[in-house]
Amino acid sequence: MGSSIRERQINLLKQMINFNQPITKSTIMEPSWKILVYDKYGQDIISPILSVKELQELGVTLHVQLHSPRDAVPDVPAIYFCLPTEENLGRISQDLQNQLYESYYFNFISSISRQRLEDLASAAINAQSVAQILKVCDQYLNFISLEDDLFILRNQNSDMISYYSMNKGEITDTEMNNILDGIVDSLFSLFATLGTVPVIRSPKGNAAEMVAEKLDKKLRESLRDTRSGLFTSDLTQSFGFQRPLLVLLDRNLDMATPLHHTWTYQALVHDVLDFTLNRVVVQEAENDTNHQQDGHRHSHPHKAKIKTCDLNPSDKFWVSYRGSPFPTVAESIQEELEDYKASEGEVKRLKESMGLDPDGEAAMSLISNTTAKLTSAVSSLPQLLERKRLLDMHTTIATAILEQIKQRKLDLLLEVEEKVMSKNALDRSVLDIISDPECGTPDDKLRLFLVYFICSPNMTESETDQYAAALQAAGCNLAALRYLKRWKSCSKIVSGSSQYSGGGTRTVNMFTKLMSQGSNFVMEGVKNLVVKKHNLPVTRIVDNLMELKPSPETDEYRYFDPKLLKPGEGVSPAPIKSRAQFQDAIVFMVGGGTYAEYQNLVDYAKSKTVGGNAKKIVYGCSTLNNGNQFLKQLAMLGEDIQ
Repeated sequence: MGSSIRERQINLLKQMINFNQPITKSTIMEPSWKILVYDKYGQDIISPILSVKELQELGVTLHVQLHSPRDAVPDVPAIYFCLPTEENLGRISQDLQNQLYESYYFNFISSISRQRLEDLASAAINAQSVAQILKVCDQYLNFISLEDDLFILRNQNSDMISYYSMNKGEITDTEMNNILDGIVDSLFSLFATLGTVPVIRSPKGNAAEMVAEKLDKKLRESLRDTRSGLFTSDLTQSFGFQRPLLVLLDRNLDMATPLHHTWTYQALVHDVLDFTLNRVVVQEAENDTNHQQDGHRHSHPHKAKIKTCDLNPSDKFWVSYRGSPFPTVAESIQEELEDYKASEGEVKRLKESMGLDPDGEAAMSLISNTTAKLTSAVSSLPQLLERKRLLDMHTTIATAILEQIKQRKLDLLLEVEEKVMSKNALDRSVLDIISDPECGTPDDKLRLFLVYFICSPNMTESETDQYAAALQAAGCNLAALRYLKRWKSCSKIVSGSSQYSGGGTRTVNMFTKLMSQGSNFVMEGVKNLVVKKHNLPVTRIVDNLMELKPSPETDEYRYFDPKLLKPGEGVSPAPIKSRAQFQDAIVFMVGGGTYAEYQNLVDYAKSKTVGGNAKKIVYGCSTLNNGNQFLKQLAMLGEDIQ
């Protein structure tokens, strides 16, 4: 893919903010001032990819929520960016009636229906403001780009399309259709943004198949409608000569991975901290040692200080290490800090050298090159300060993660889960860990057991009851187990040794670089684990489909090609020998995804790079859940079972 989904979305948003005109040099030099009005969905789309500074550079003087109280600014144009819902159109009608702005540019996140467009026109006529509405556009931007190769559909109100919503017992056909239509609308927006029509593969008999059927139909209708022009761009610019593969999967195919404890930096940030839309909130506890009582100094914890950190692709350290094991990240931060201190020391030495006695021999030897060095040091000072800011930020984040690892013994839990999933012998039984009060929170213990339960197809009822009693004694809510018992009995998936083969961990030498007294990280008691490289179930399926490998797991997958003249009612793909392997794929998980699956696909794509000819894989999901969030959804489903 020439330009990523993130870059394309940024370019389209910038163009939209520039009154739907291409950005030129003169636009950048002298932007036209305007107000940006968005709903919560519009805000979620914009916030991870455009900063306040970038919005200001585009001429946005004020950005406000559509449903917030707003004063009239009659001499400034307003750019609206929202979903075409009845509620939003009602508020837009009020704005027209109140003559809030000089002119209006209405940009809808997804396509507005004919009926609602007519309602908007009626509202404009009633408000006598037809002449002030200069543009009404469908933007087809109904998805959230988090990375160049990662997107989600929802952040706020993500419960509407969650695993719970799609699997609850009392769901009606209408509710299910609404959920599926919402997912299809977002996926259609993604491909409209990319300007390409994919080949679609999906398993049979689940929600992923229903999404595939609906998306195939929607793409087919758009291709027949010559007025839409959504897929007429030059495809060679983004995907070469070959179309991408869209692999639609259902969360039920792998229930252990979303519960599994994590060990890579990005996945750990998501699992143990408050991480949403590339922004992490960290609580820093401070100690007050200045308070004195009875002639002694006492340490009193302050109220926790809240720190917000943005983790985005412009941060080189984040890009380099987000997929690395946590111990590697801690060592790298320490190395970078030492390197920074050396650079800072060089600047200080140069300052001192400038203050030497001009007649001194030392000064004479330095005078010829000191000026040049100092000039270089001064010019690099902004970069040095930015580097220090980022290092301080990552130190804060890594310290907060390390605290959680130590408190909850996450390294031990991860090691046991990896052994369970790869069928390796355990040094310590699962029952022993559940009963150990020092090991993890009740949710951690339950997650460990549920991974064990999913990966043990032959566990008897009496064994399950024994574990359940231990979990209950440890303070666990067993509703999630109730649901997974039913899921396991109904599931076609065989959670045997083949499902997670190749996993496990190994412990490498202790943290040599972090054992010095000057280290920022006290890693004592934490294992330096390296998780063995292996393909998760999602990655294995993607490998089979991209490489056209025959496999009982994927041979029965449905095949849809919206460009074929007739819909593929159960159409099988062309014989494998007559087709080329796919170089580009978009993998979408219906029912929620995980950073672990995303990172596994990133690693797989890197491993398939031969002579610069890389496979490109984009991972998407309805919403990103960490282990505890997914556990909560399973518990809600278990509570519904009487």
